[in-house]
Amino acid sequence: MRSGVIAKKVGMTRIYNDAGEHVPVTVLQMENCQVVAQRTQEKNGYTAVQLGVGLAKVKNTSKAMRGHFATASVEPKAKVAEFRVSADNMIDVGAEITVDHFVVGQKVDVTGTTIGKGFQGVIKRHHMGGGRATHGNSVSHRTHGSTGQRQDPGKVFKGKHMAGHMGDTRVTTQNVEVVSTDADRGLILIRGAVPGSKGAWILVRDAAKVALPANAPKPAAIRAIATSDGAKNDAPATVDAPATEGAE
Repeated sequence: MRSGVIAKKVGMTRIYNDAGEHVPVTVLQMENCQVVAQRTQEKNGYTAVQLGVGLAKVKNTSKAMRGHFATASVEPKAKVAEFRVSADNMIDVGAEITVDHFVVGQKVDVTGTTIGKGFQGVIKRHHMGGGRATHGNSVSHRTHGSTGQRQDPGKVFKGKHMAGHMGDTRVTTQNVEVVSTDADRGLILIRGAVPGSKGAWILVRDAAKVALPANAPKPAAIRAIATSDGAKNDAPATVDAPATEGAE
């Protein structure tokens, strides 16, 4: 089990494939996605990595989180999330994951918070048909009908479709395809729609119901680190990175 990533939803567009057919895609952008902490079996009872993405102002970051980021030697992050990983796919604290973490054609699961639509009636919220337009109906054209039964059970069951708050819920869309990636600009193009508004943070993981492609990098695609002589070290990108003991 590999780590997922956190990306920002930029919007939707279309691209053309080799056959000249247009493919609707959602554009996701990764902004300095780094590992800020590890969760180990010995210390926490499970194995996971905590990722941070984006940049937050220091004045808007709590003292506790400032210390948390300082321990990892990373700048304050705008969004933090945990991803369960297997022990052999643990990533070092401070490592930056790139969009090459996903390969073209791979299936992924995306999680986001849907656009909030406020308080809505049953026609928009549950696609009910509404009341009659005439024949004595004057004030209940768009209302629901009876919500209960008789004296027994004498109550409205939980989960009854009624008017109420719509949207602004956490939704996961499974098995969507990675159409393309742009490592230079940090972009991931996902086929179709992704839950969430523009500018929202989206969690992208390997699909749980589809096998991982054989050419997917493990434990992750990590950005090369520049050395003191200006050269870049690409070794951590494809080999298993050892777990850092005692990292928070």
